[in-house]
Amino acid sequence: MNSVYLRLRGKLVCLLVCLGVMLAAQSHAAEHMLPQVYMGQKDVSGWLMSEKLDGVRGYWDGKQLLSKNGTVFNPPAAFIRDLPPFPLEGEIWAGRHSFEQTISIVKKQQPHNGWLQLKFAIFDVPKADGGFTHRIAEAKNWFARHPSAYAFVILQTKVRNHAQLEQELQRIERLGGEGLIVRKPDARYKAGRSTEILKVKNHLDAEATVVAHLPGKGRNKGRLGSLLVELDDGRQFKIGGGFSDAERETPPPVGAVITFKFYGTYQSGIPKFPSFLRIRKDHDL
Repeated sequence: MNSVYLRLRGKLVCLLVCLGVMLAAQSHAAEHMLPQVYMGQKDVSGWLMSEKLDGVRGYWDGKQLLSKNGTVFNPPAAFIRDLPPFPLEGEIWAGRHSFEQTISIVKKQQPHNGWLQLKFAIFDVPKADGGFTHRIAEAKNWFARHPSAYAFVILQTKVRNHAQLEQELQRIERLGGEGLIVRKPDARYKAGRSTEILKVKNHLDAEATVVAHLPGKGRNKGRLGSLLVELDDGRQFKIGGGFSDAERETPPPVGAVITFKFYGTYQSGIPKFPSFLRIRKDHDL
């Protein structure tokens, strides 16, 4: 009887340890405030706008730097030395047209000096009280006292009117930027998609999973013609544009998650004029 009891107790202890590990891992994944898409649905005069940086989302919990899903990054000590003891949210960024470079750096398991090519561009202080203006002021005040070579607070500019918003969007896109983010100044931090933070682009983008490679014709005979992809809701459609010659020769593998751009949807919900942008290599971070 004692041996049976000991075996059962051992299994129970193992189960509790495993459960604890799982819960600890889940606790690293913070609930983030996320933008909705701006479709001209509201007047954003008086809101704050900034460039939408195309980087890897980072969450500083006061001690370590995490991905949006709670994966622990491994920057060298110099990169995080001057970060505050309170949480920050931002983009880990190497500049415009540098997303692939950023991904290759942050995915490495050990600290390395590649991180010193990056910046932590801060856009919120999630645990601070009050509206956005008050929260972001805490980050500004910290870095005024503790300047960092590897972190900065993203510049926010007040929106005067829709025409100014359009002009700024065009300027950023001419420079190779992705678009804008506009935030309501007094918006409190809350997890999930919010109508008080909006992303502004001249096109929409979304993610889909590659289901199949469809052969090309004419100039593309013998290589990729289009991808058959599937959205999270199960709808499937083809993407035939946006690929370089190299990508047609070696297309995104079946099962990969890709980002594509499009211009509205049909009544069926299928995206109009979809075009390939890139493999979403940070999907699992």
